[in-house]
Amino acid sequence: MSDLNDKLASLQQRLLERDDESDPGGRIYRDKVTGEIYHSVTRILGATAPEEQKKALEKWLERPDSTQTRDMAAARGTAAHNSAEYVLKTAQRLARATAQKRNSWRVGEDGLYRAPKAVTKWALEKAIQGCPRVPWSASGFARGLRGWILDHVTAIHSVEFSAFHPAGFAGACDALLDLDGEGPFIVDWKTTGKSIHKSNESQLHNYRHQTGAYSLMLNYRTGIQALGGAVVVARRSGSPTEERLDLDALKKAEDAFLGRTADYFMNLS
Repeated sequence: MSDLNDKLASLQQRLLERDDESDPGGRIYRDKVTGEIYHSVTRILGATAPEEQKKALEKWLERPDSTQTRDMAAARGTAAHNSAEYVLKTAQRLARATAQKRNSWRVGEDGLYRAPKAVTKWALEKAIQGCPRVPWSASGFARGLRGWILDHVTAIHSVEFSAFHPAGFAGACDALLDLDGEGPFIVDWKTTGKSIHKSNESQLHNYRHQTGAYSLMLNYRTGIQALGGAVVVARRSGSPTEERLDLDALKKAEDAFLGRTADYFMNLS
């Protein structure tokens, strides 16, 4: 395995300890060796969101059923994410083992190993067939993500990897994948009762900037530059909607998130 792939594999090691309790401002990550603290990507996005978005959230939280609704949505999202994670991790193992057995496990010009597309598709189909059932409330969302994965994923590089950046942020990315024969792409799963195209623009900015944050962390830890990003939003029924970023858009998202991070820490001081 090349040095680049070794670095990518190292992101599966949990070097940071997640802490959701000790800081009232939100989630932090603590380096297990040095004790250095990193603030979560989602915390920074929430703190630097436009004022109108913050006010809308505060108004929504005043509703008597908001806590129950939020908890249900979180459980639904977790179940759908777990289903996608199972499919991708299972398919990744099957594709790698099969490609190595056939001597077709190849390294590309970008230094990343890939199984043939046909082997990856076969592995995804097998993984989906054996995927554990999810709760009824999340079944439509999970089914939509599985279908999107089968339709678009052509290589699996990493699933649920964690990373950090010296600008002071850390987080966990859903996946690094080839999509439709190109890649790698930073991929982030979302669940919502609405189409992404019906979301307000400030929320779409958050999604894009979150993808930029993960790209920055990936590049810092491994030297891999993603070619783009994809935010895949699963719905209760029907196919997910997608916001795909090319390299130029991803670079803009990276710069935007760095700017929000600088504002965030300036306001903390």
